[in-house]
Amino acid sequence: MSSARNGVGARTAPTPAVPVAKRMRSTDGYWPFVFVAPLFAGVILFYLWPLAQSAYYSFTEWGVFGGATWIGIENYVRLLNDSQTMRSILNTVIYTAILLLGIPIATVLASLLNRPGLRFATLYRICFFLPYVAMPTAIAMVWKIIYNQDYGIINAMLSTFGIRGPAWISTEWFALIAVSVLGLWMSIGFNMIILAAGLKGIPAELYEASSLDGASPTRQFFSVTVPLLTPSIFFLTVMQLINGFQLFDLLYALLGPTNPVMPKTQSLVFRFYDAAFLANDKGYASAVAMVILVIIAAVTLLQFRMQRKWVHYVD
Repeated sequence: MSSARNGVGARTAPTPAVPVAKRMRSTDGYWPFVFVAPLFAGVILFYLWPLAQSAYYSFTEWGVFGGATWIGIENYVRLLNDSQTMRSILNTVIYTAILLLGIPIATVLASLLNRPGLRFATLYRICFFLPYVAMPTAIAMVWKIIYNQDYGIINAMLSTFGIRGPAWISTEWFALIAVSVLGLWMSIGFNMIILAAGLKGIPAELYEASSLDGASPTRQFFSVTVPLLTPSIFFLTVMQLINGFQLFDLLYALLGPTNPVMPKTQSLVFRFYDAAFLANDKGYASAVAMVILVIIAAVTLLQFRMQRKWVHYVD
């Protein structure tokens, strides 16, 4: 009784739980918020505020000497009836679809370069990756010569078979294909690097087990390599879709704004540039920018919704 009365052997009352956020404030003070504040300030100043301004200006009309006048949804109605803008959306979709073809091509190339015992594999990877890190303007200048109708290497090769090559960068549909092929060529190196990293994460035991079951290298590629590379393929699909809808610098450098075929070949971002800086129609350009944002956001959201059905992970 005395021991119980003095607290010896008595059960200690549980200490009330303190929320993590409260403990952090009591120990760290406000320093975490001080260090994060510049990042948030940059996001608000350079991303959220311009986005809000563009959304507002898309409902306005700008005069020649500045000043925005509220006009409601007239810019969006005009956009839907603008044949050039609709064509730019089609061109961007075609370019993006061709750009996505680089993912299966890079998957095959990365698998071939990942074979054990392959000599000069690192050199091959560097050669494939160099176009991605080079300046798009410099690459476009080189490919202008390759695409030249009179002395370009492509038409020179076609002439050996008796085929007269077209004017690749001054003919309506050929110009779009020329830009798309160039973008595809430049993206393969980046795709291969990401896929090569994914290949390193596939256990070798899976290939050994499939080999014991009699699977050929081709069957191993489709039954082991591709399913286990789907996280990397998903990442590349998202990245290439975003890059495809942001096409501007390559198109501008290869064709040029004075090219007579540009109105039929321009991308959606080039249409924004033309409206904002050449025609000085900033209200309509803001509406085009909002369309670009909505399309990219919708496509990315759709991809993440479909991710659960086709992306597989290694346990």
